[in-house]
Amino acid sequence: MNSPTPAIEIKNLAYAYRKAEAVHDLSFRVQPGRCYGLFGRNGAGKTTTMKCLLNLLRPQRGLARVFGLEPGKAEVEVKRRLAYVPDQLAFYPWMTVRETLDYLASFREHWNQKKEQELFDRFGLHPSKRTDALSKGQRTQLALIAAICPEPELLVLDEPTSGLDPIVRREFIETVIGAYQEGHPGSRTILVSTHLIAEFEGLIDEFTIIDQGAAVLTLEADTARERYQRIRARFSQAPPEMELKGALRVRREGRELELIANGGGPPLMESLRKHNPETLTTEALTLEEIFVAALKS
Repeated sequence: MNSPTPAIEIKNLAYAYRKAEAVHDLSFRVQPGRCYGLFGRNGAGKTTTMKCLLNLLRPQRGLARVFGLEPGKAEVEVKRRLAYVPDQLAFYPWMTVRETLDYLASFREHWNQKKEQELFDRFGLHPSKRTDALSKGQRTQLALIAAICPEPELLVLDEPTSGLDPIVRREFIETVIGAYQEGHPGSRTILVSTHLIAEFEGLIDEFTIIDQGAAVLTLEADTARERYQRIRARFSQAPPEMELKGALRVRREGRELELIANGGGPPLMESLRKHNPETLTTEALTLEEIFVAALKS
């Protein structure tokens, strides 16, 4: 059976600002219905990649496709089917929240009024407040309402929760983004760029870590948790010297030894057992810990 057309396809993408290359031969694919994470430090090339997807920048090499279409050739069709929340938000300052949403809704074929009211109530936004009087967090809330109410096939979110306080941030991720996908399982897709990796832990299906514009690691989240393991061993005295091939990192503290493994967990566990530890445990790393380990290895 043929695979469905990817919601997003990036292939050998490259873009440079003057002589500084922001994205270098980047490739990844996002299948429909997935929540895909694009992880990287500030300046890694995440925003540039998203702008190439939206035809805000033209790729200088390689290709970017959305729903199998090239955004530069089918911009209206592509943008009709997605919503974008950028990292830098701007609204018409003379408009109220209500006027802003009415204006944005006028460009959409569909607008979920019930969802809009639910989000108003959850965020506590006042419809009559002018957008130039909103805090950064409130502007983010407004942008998220505007992105979710059209119920698009694809949400492109660039640091979508960075302006929210921790309580609202957690609630938004769990109830709003989760509910967006659950409304039509298998068809609604999310591409999210974030440095708040821990807060998206339970939603991310697959991810790409980029550094200096290039892909460092692309994995399904469950596969990553299986591969990246933390192994702890406690001995009756100081840990013996031993060869620990395959360990990304080794930390000794008192009678304890801690290893970070990437796919080499079983042989490392076997090596440790030969030295009769009092306790020997293993656990999966979180996605945030995997991100740190991948960039340090």
